[in-house]
Amino acid sequence: MDWIQKFDLFLFDFDGLLVNTEELHFAAYREMCRQRGYHLHWTLSQFFQAAHFDSAGLKKAIYEEFPALFEQEPRWEVLYAEKKQCYEQLLEKGDLTLMPGVEDVLIALEKAGKKRCVVTNSARVQIDLIKQKIPVLNTIPHWFTRENYKEPKPHPECYLMAMQQLGQPHDRVIGFEDSTRGLTALRDAGVPTRFLICPADHPQMAQGIPEGTYFPSFEAINN
Repeated sequence: MDWIQKFDLFLFDFDGLLVNTEELHFAAYREMCRQRGYHLHWTLSQFFQAAHFDSAGLKKAIYEEFPALFEQEPRWEVLYAEKKQCYEQLLEKGDLTLMPGVEDVLIALEKAGKKRCVVTNSARVQIDLIKQKIPVLNTIPHWFTRENYKEPKPHPECYLMAMQQLGQPHDRVIGFEDSTRGLTALRDAGVPTRFLICPADHPQMAQGIPEGTYFPSFEAINN
């Protein structure tokens, strides 16, 4: 894993990149809809299509799927809070796994003493639940969660904050994302080296890779 020696500061997204939580997020949206009397018959691929390109993508897609739901509750923040509660319940009882190659990378970074952090749109309470279940995540010393900044990705605010707090002027910075939306946030924050890591059959791959380097998993990163 010699490639980590080429960089000084490592910026990581979280959901779908380090931990396989995407299916739980999907299940939480389906449960939120079910509790309100609607059955979301999407495939996981359809969920990715809605979730990974635009911060408002799921809001738009779900309301388009169920116009009556919009009439019932037009305040998306209310529905999102219900989804969040469903997700946290799933986290407490669900089986969570790291994405392929992640554990080796985290251990190597700790041994090398590299500066590293997670920059995520997820809430702190969700992160803490996951860290309890996967102890190796506690090797990451710095966490920037949704409570720490105002604008969600693809806005670069969260990554700019992380670099301001952790970086030095001549640091070689690298960022990792599993979505093109996150890759845009890295680009607009001025992160020079950006890796998109997701399965090769992910729907977003049909759009091509916007100014980044692609790997199907951390295991595939070479030196």
